[in-house]
Amino acid sequence: MTALALPTRREEDWRYSDVAAVASVWPVPAPERIVLGADEVRAHALLQDADESAVIVRDYVIEVAAGARLDFHLLNIGGRLGRVTFDVRLGKAAHFALHAALIGGGEQTLEVVTTVTHAEPDATSEQMIRAIMGGKATGNVLGQIAVAKGAQGTDASQSVKAMLLSRTATVNAKPELEIFADDVQCAHGCAVGELDKQALFYMASRGMDPATAQTLLLRAFVAGVFDGIADEAERERFEAAALAKLEGLA
Repeated sequence: MTALALPTRREEDWRYSDVAAVASVWPVPAPERIVLGADEVRAHALLQDADESAVIVRDYVIEVAAGARLDFHLLNIGGRLGRVTFDVRLGKAAHFALHAALIGGGEQTLEVVTTVTHAEPDATSEQMIRAIMGGKATGNVLGQIAVAKGAQGTDASQSVKAMLLSRTATVNAKPELEIFADDVQCAHGCAVGELDKQALFYMASRGMDPATAQTLLLRAFVAGVFDGIADEAERERFEAAALAKLEGLA
């Protein structure tokens, strides 16, 4: 069997990645498959908090059959390279939701790459991704929503918001729509900014130290990403890991 070729920056979904880091662990493990049967409801959560010297590449191939629903929560904070990809195919009236946060510092590269294909009519999808990058970190969010011919009634959305904590941090965001049906609702939005200096000044004027003020504002920025995790202990674990990472960036 011929080995897969090492990816290069010429490939669109690797354009901003750390290909040198990938080369050190190539070939990466085969994708993990998640298959939902008709009308099945399932939730999945991934906390990617590997040591910052690690190279992590996690690929998911997901099939959601007619009437089924998958809710996926992701916190991506670990590794020299932390890359998580999703290749999702939705059946008739199926639903897929991805709520994700990327929080990086130092020289980390953290990525989420998604392809969500609405293959049949009346399927819905929602992607909400928040990224916070400090130091010389790079955050990459590449997301494609593909609506097949005949997939009428599609309702798909993608929201990407990012916060830069230094002039040397970078976020590359590339939302993309590919639509071959005419009765659809598809939307995507992307915003990259910095912390509100007026808010920081106000908090400082009330006696709050700068590090605490920054952490509170960043915590508010990612608030809501993990609200949908039904298991309370799991939700608290995600929130605690996110807060610890944010405090490390302050």
